[in-house]
Amino acid sequence: MIQAETLDLLEWPRLCQHLSTFAATKLGAIAARHLTIPTTLDESLGLLAQTKEVYQLESRLTSGLSFEGISDIGEALERAERQGLLTGEELFAIATTLAGARNLRRVIDNQTDVPVLTELVAELRTYPELEQEVHRCIDERGKVMDRASPKLGEIREQQKQVRDRVYQMLQNILQRQSNAVQEQLITQRSDRFVLPVKAPQKDAIPGIIHDTSMSGATLYVEPHSTVQLNNQLRQLLRREQAEEEAVRQVLTTQVAEVKADLERLLAIATTLDLATARARYSLWLQANPPRFVDRVAGENVTLRNLRHPLLVWQQQHEQGRAVVPIDLMIRPQIRVVAITGPNTGGKTVTLKTLGLAALMAKVGLFIPAREPVEIPWFDQVLTDIGDEQSIEQSLSTFSGHIRRISRILEAMTERSLVLLDEVGAGTDPSEGSALAVALLKYLADQAQLAIATTHFGELKALKYQDDRFENAAVEFDDVSLSPTYRLLWGIPGRSNALTIARRLGLKAEITTQAQQYVGGASEEVNEVIAGLEAQRRQQETKAQEASQLLEQAERLHRQVSQKATALQERERDLQLAQERAVQDAIAQARGEIAQVIRQLQQGPMTAQEAQKATNALNEIAGRRLPSKQKPAPPKPAFRPQVGDRIRIPRLGQTADVLSGPDDDGELTVRFGLMKMTVKLQDVESLDGQKPEIVAKPKPAPEPAPVEVKPAPVIRTSRNTVDIRGSRVADSEATLEAAIREAQSQGTVWIIHGHGTGRLRQGVHEFLKHHPQVERFELAEQAEGGSGVTVAYLK
Repeated sequence: MIQAETLDLLEWPRLCQHLSTFAATKLGAIAARHLTIPTTLDESLGLLAQTKEVYQLESRLTSGLSFEGISDIGEALERAERQGLLTGEELFAIATTLAGARNLRRVIDNQTDVPVLTELVAELRTYPELEQEVHRCIDERGKVMDRASPKLGEIREQQKQVRDRVYQMLQNILQRQSNAVQEQLITQRSDRFVLPVKAPQKDAIPGIIHDTSMSGATLYVEPHSTVQLNNQLRQLLRREQAEEEAVRQVLTTQVAEVKADLERLLAIATTLDLATARARYSLWLQANPPRFVDRVAGENVTLRNLRHPLLVWQQQHEQGRAVVPIDLMIRPQIRVVAITGPNTGGKTVTLKTLGLAALMAKVGLFIPAREPVEIPWFDQVLTDIGDEQSIEQSLSTFSGHIRRISRILEAMTERSLVLLDEVGAGTDPSEGSALAVALLKYLADQAQLAIATTHFGELKALKYQDDRFENAAVEFDDVSLSPTYRLLWGIPGRSNALTIARRLGLKAEITTQAQQYVGGASEEVNEVIAGLEAQRRQQETKAQEASQLLEQAERLHRQVSQKATALQERERDLQLAQERAVQDAIAQARGEIAQVIRQLQQGPMTAQEAQKATNALNEIAGRRLPSKQKPAPPKPAFRPQVGDRIRIPRLGQTADVLSGPDDDGELTVRFGLMKMTVKLQDVESLDGQKPEIVAKPKPAPEPAPVEVKPAPVIRTSRNTVDIRGSRVADSEATLEAAIREAQSQGTVWIIHGHGTGRLRQGVHEFLKHHPQVERFELAEQAEGGSGVTVAYLK
């Protein structure tokens, strides 16, 4: 009972109604409007895991999870089990639901990081054979198709033939008796084809009158000549209906046989739709997933920038005013929080916001607060908010509150959240204050957390008597005489009645007299609280400035990182461009060298031609090879001089140089009254420069003998042999002769071509075992590539 009252007081049904608008199916919307509050922590964790995984899919997939085709087939399943006959529309809805569920399972099975959803759809049976059979027999309008049975197709073919004959006969009558009919029209009455005949001309077309127009001017006549055909058509129609029912009966029986699995499918689809609605609603709220904390283990309640979800909806859809977020930071030892402040200052909204946040976390919804969102799991949320007056029961406001609080205390456990609005109000202030103090102390012993709003000053002092109590206040703007709806922690709220009265123009003598009744102590307390509020505002301003500076630094860091990345990419592009330029130059140089070699091969081998070729190669080298640049002179290093002041890092001292470094790299220094000799490498300048270490000259080694490399052999017609088209066995004699002739030049080019490669393999095998061949390799691409082998002779 009290749980239902709490949900109504917190306006939980309104939140569920908002959630239902994000559901994709009718059953999902119904489930959202009637959310079941879990009774165990494991249930809440399971629902929260579903919401998180769907949230990931909604962010990853282009169109999110699709529930297209899934509809409420529950009533159809029940009627099928009771051997009722399903309509074509119901059967088609079952088929589309099976297809929609199978598509859902396929999408989820294709994901690798949604274990909870994967386990949920693992039990899904979609019966594709039943779906295919329904689609074979029933079209999208719910009509039984001709192909459903051969007999049905025959009946409908006969109907078409008879209908065509009736139409033809009636059309002939219309042409012959055009003056007797009201209009050239063939219509139906009681499933029989008739003609609209003018009442005065009824004898012109003798037949059976089936209907009369409202004015009586038109009679709907079935001519005698078509009566027999219409009768035949009626008989065919009844046979068609019977055959359609037989088809639907077969399909209904198949549905009834798997009714349990289809109900399970419907439940899983509804669970998925509800999880999707929770994820989409959370995304719309810009909410974050909660973490359930254990206050007994010393964890805080952390709800920063918490917004009331109903006020967010009102702002977005009903042009409401901006929502002011609140911060709830409750230490683990705090069991009771007393919130004070002026009326309409937001105290009640704070209670409702926390209550809704606790319920949202329990049902698997994200909470509209900034990360991290940390809240305990409460087994019950119990509230006493608003007036409860009953004229019929003669209950005053105070009586109504007491009765509800009594029910709260009866239902409360040690893991409950209790929210009390204006505790102790509605009766004598002194007695009400005493009752409120006793009640809050009882809640501190029995409940996990209690939040109470009050105007009683005695409740503000509980914090200083018991460390389980905390104060909070809703801020009030003295200039505009209006609340800011911000929640301030650690300080009690001020009493603003006399201040507001003065500024609203109440006579000064009245407010002065009232101040005397209250006493000076009250004014002093208000001044102290005002000072605390001002200090809090200064701290918040500084924190905001620090946050802005941090954000600016992070933005500058991102900009520098982006510029560094751009420079690295530019350097890489330049390096690639240089490499391409070098490759192009090498390729061009190779082409010029190949041209020189071809010119040598075309003419006789003479010393003059060889010298020309050498000169051409040197010219190419001079143009293509990069010129050597002298290295930049090294930057002079630090060298201590007499009178310089230096630092000795290993001693942590600074000293004056008395003598410069000698040949052994030692120098004399003084620090304080001490003189000592130190190594040059043990000192540095005051700005951190290391000294230049001059190494002793070593005797010059004897010059190594210079290896004179032989000049490259140039290919000519004398050291080139062409064996293309020869067999391996026949070419060996030719190769032997070519090797003897090229012995003086040391190299022979063998042109064997590409072909199948067998000739090349035979040549390589011959060269491998020849005693005069030192090594061999394929020629460069410009010299023939894999179609030419170069053999180097000993």
